[in-house]
Amino acid sequence: MARTDAPPAEPPAQITDEAERLAKAVSDLRRITRRTIRSDWPYAPLSPSQVELLRTVVDNPGIGVREAADHLRLAPNTVSTLVGTLTDAGLVTRTRDERDGRAARLEATPAASRRRAAWRDRRAHLIGTALNNLEPVDREAIDRAIPALERLTWLLGHEE
Repeated sequence: MARTDAPPAEPPAQITDEAERLAKAVSDLRRITRRTIRSDWPYAPLSPSQVELLRTVVDNPGIGVREAADHLRLAPNTVSTLVGTLTDAGLVTRTRDERDGRAARLEATPAASRRRAAWRDRRAHLIGTALNNLEPVDREAIDRAIPALERLTWLLGHEE
């Protein structure tokens, strides 16, 4: 009988190289996109953790701090600190939970929604323009890869 506490087998070198190339490409794409958009962004920049929390709150109106922490895989006190900075910036409101007065419910403000939409539109324009400058075969390859990348992302987010 195989040991269940044994470390997983190392992937073949080819898969390790592929994984590294993919991680680097995604990281570079995010970094270049973020820096280009921020070059004339009229708002104070948010940290990646603040952006992730804000996205979580927008996508889950009324989420609690503990639920947000679980979703983001962060400590509740870290999320509580992030909520404080986003509240101070006018991007999130915190209200008492009607069922549990000790808990808070989080909502994105209209300013957060406008800011998120502006970022999304700038990102779509930037990446869309670059995609338009690629050869059709490259655009088609990227289009075909998106569902697989979405499945990979889901798998990574649901590993225990």
